[in-house]
Amino acid sequence: MAVRIALAGDTMLGRGVAERIEERGPRSLVAPEVAMLMRDADLCFLNLECCISDRGAPWPDPAKPFFFRAPPAAVETLVDLGVDAVTLANNHALDFGAEALLDTLAMLDDAEIAHVGAGPDIASAREPLVLSADGLPLRVIGVADHPADFAAGPRRAGIAHERLDGVPADWLEAAIAAPGADAVLVTPHWGPNMTSEPIPRVRAAAEALVSAGATVVAGHSAHVFHGVSGPVLFDLGDFLDDYAVDPVLRNDLGLLWLLTLDRDGPRRLEVVPLVLDYCVTRLADDDDAAGILKRFRSACAALGTEIAEEKGRPVVIW
Repeated sequence: MAVRIALAGDTMLGRGVAERIEERGPRSLVAPEVAMLMRDADLCFLNLECCISDRGAPWPDPAKPFFFRAPPAAVETLVDLGVDAVTLANNHALDFGAEALLDTLAMLDDAEIAHVGAGPDIASAREPLVLSADGLPLRVIGVADHPADFAAGPRRAGIAHERLDGVPADWLEAAIAAPGADAVLVTPHWGPNMTSEPIPRVRAAAEALVSAGATVVAGHSAHVFHGVSGPVLFDLGDFLDDYAVDPVLRNDLGLLWLLTLDRDGPRRLEVVPLVLDYCVTRLADDDDAAGILKRFRSACAALGTEIAEEKGRPVVIW
C-alpha cells in the first residue's frame, strides 16, 4: 500500500508570527489551499523550528542572535494543518531553555502531535518515532549536527545531536536498522544556513545514511530548498516564518513536498511551489511558480536527477 506524506521545512511560529497569531488567530498563517493539501495527505510532518511555551529565559549564549518562542495557541496552527508529527532536532528547540522545551513536548502530546529529536534526556531525544498509515509503519529519526551545546544528556533535556559527515554514529545506525518498520525516514538538521546547494560534508552524510538503510532522507537548515538525489531530499527549505529575505537566494520561495512511498521505497515526489509572505504562506502565482520550477529543476540537475512536470508542478519519479 502506498502512503502519501506531506513534508514541510522550517516552521517558525515565534516573533512576528506569534504577533499575527495574537492579532488574527492561529488559523491565519497558511492559505486554505495549502492547508488542504497538507490535511489531505496520509501523514504530515514538518521541522518545528521554535519552542512553544510562555515560560523560560533566552539561552545564555551572547553569540546567539535569534531566539524563537511561540505562544501556546500556536499548537492550534499545527492541528489545523493536520500535522501528525514534528522534529525538534534543530538549533531553536532550546532557545528558551529546558523549561520551554518540556512545555513544548507536553503541549504537542496534549494535541496528539507526535515528536522526535528532542526530549528530557538523551535516550528519549534519540528514540525514533513510528507512524502508521494504511498499514505501512514508518520509523522517523530526528537528528541535528548543531549546536553541540543543545545536546541532551543522561539527565539533561535537549536535542539528538550528532556530528553528521561519514559513517553514522552507533546509535543512529542502530535506529535506522532496527526491525519493526517497513520504511525509515531520517530527518537531519544539517549544514549551514543560506546555501544554494548541499555542502560536501552533508552529501557524505546523506550517502552514509542511505547506505545504513534509510528509505528516505529529508533534510533542513539552509532556509533555501535544495535538489533531490536518489532518495535524498537535501533541504526542504522554509515553510513559515518572519525572516528577512535574501534578494539572491530568495528564501521566501518555498516548496511543499508530497512524497509517495511504499514498502519498496519512494515512488513519486510532487513539489508544490509556495511563497512565504511575512508570517503567511500561500501558493505561488504563475510567475513565482515558474521561477521556483526553474530553480528546482536546476538544483536537481546538478545532482543528476531529472524532473518531469505535471500540471505545472515538478515531479520526481523513482
